[in-house]
Amino acid sequence: MKPRILLVEDEQDLRRMIADRLKAEKFVVETAVDGEQGLQKVTDIPFDFIILDIMLPGRSGFDICRDIRQLGILTPILFLTARSQVVDKVVGLKLGADDYLTKPFDILELLARIEAVLRRASKAIGTSRGLHRFGTITIDLDGTEVMRNGELVNLSAREFQLLRYLLERRGCTVSREQILKEVWGYDEEIFTRTVDVHVFGLRQKLEDNPKKPDLIVTVPGLGYKFAR
Repeated sequence: MKPRILLVEDEQDLRRMIADRLKAEKFVVETAVDGEQGLQKVTDIPFDFIILDIMLPGRSGFDICRDIRQLGILTPILFLTARSQVVDKVVGLKLGADDYLTKPFDILELLARIEAVLRRASKAIGTSRGLHRFGTITIDLDGTEVMRNGELVNLSAREFQLLRYLLERRGCTVSREQILKEVWGYDEEIFTRTVDVHVFGLRQKLEDNPKKPDLIVTVPGLGYKFAR
């Protein structure tokens, strides 16, 4: 599956040209016309790569990059800008950007830089296969830590075990009985309420709207699924 890319660029023709070429390369592309819209999309949808213009209406790309990193989102960022001064490049990289490309540019160079950054990111993740990112949430299975908006989430040992179990079966529906057997070691259906209580606890700590979860969802009559 090709990576999902967010392009934040206010210049309409350039935004359309870049988006069309990325789609032609089979990338999944979302666009935003300003920093606020881009930041909202970053917190709503997990992306694999962000192309961020610096000279945006309202707040600059520098501001948005800083906000993204302060939220604990580690998605690779490439700045795309008309600025060519060394100091701007240094500021962008210090704020957490992974690369920097100055306008005007060749679309082939942009593609090459995207692929290079994604390769580096893939290798980094490969050294810590237990690291997963979903919007503002980072789950480190190896380090047994969960971060949300850059802050540590306090999970009980059982909550973390349940989260790991669901995440490792991402996209698959598992029944309460399966969860009880694999996570708790119980075989008796009388304890299925225990699963519901712990799922409720995870939702309270991880979901933006626990009443309408989009991370750990209920599959009516069947069980639960890690849906992101």
